[in-house]
Amino acid sequence: MRVLIVEDEPYLAEAVRDGLRLEAIAADIASDGDAALELLGVNHYDLLVLDRDIPGPSGDEVARRVVASGSGIPILMLTAADRIDDKASGFQLGADDYLTKPFELRELVLRLRALDRRRGYARPPVREAAGLRVDPFRREVFRDGRHVALTRKQFAVLDVLVAAEGGVVSAEELLERAWDFNANPFTNAVRITVSTLRKRLGEPWIIATVPGVGYRIDTTPGTGREGEDRG
Repeated sequence: MRVLIVEDEPYLAEAVRDGLRLEAIAADIASDGDAALELLGVNHYDLLVLDRDIPGPSGDEVARRVVASGSGIPILMLTAADRIDDKASGFQLGADDYLTKPFELRELVLRLRALDRRRGYARPPVREAAGLRVDPFRREVFRDGRHVALTRKQFAVLDVLVAAEGGVVSAEELLERAWDFNANPFTNAVRITVSTLRKRLGEPWIIATVPGVGYRIDTTPGTGREGEDRG
């Protein structure tokens, strides 16, 4: 999952970004409305965490433009405005959720996970495929009943692959969804992470490489090392 945090208080924005990263959620920061709209125009984000009181186009204006664009990005408004009228106006602008400051990071993470599950279609809270059981809320993975310990980045990559339900996910999309804005587009981090993830999950290899296209979860994994990434 990749999130855009629109917040003009740098310490808070960085604290939220760092906290989300610990939960295997990639996050970028925009400190004003212009920066937010620019990043939204060039990157794919799964969720938008939006402060209403920001410089430039206000958070309300950013919300209006996001809704008008038809992108369907869920918006969680994060603001000190806690009156019921403030909340009502936020929802009327198109917010999908509303969290007032101060807040607990754990609650923010839970709300983001819930919004991501509802995005586009109703996703089950725990995703299962080919013997895999992936729980985004607890950040736990089991294969055939065996617990698999993963790094945060490995979990983020696996979560994207399992959510694709057997579809092929390109290296570029994995880089966009599981890394943040600072990721080098020419890095081999995706290939390395998929390779180490495949080994953590064990044989038979469940992550198949589609040469020249990307990666997918093999719902009928075979034996041997035919799914291993060679490039």
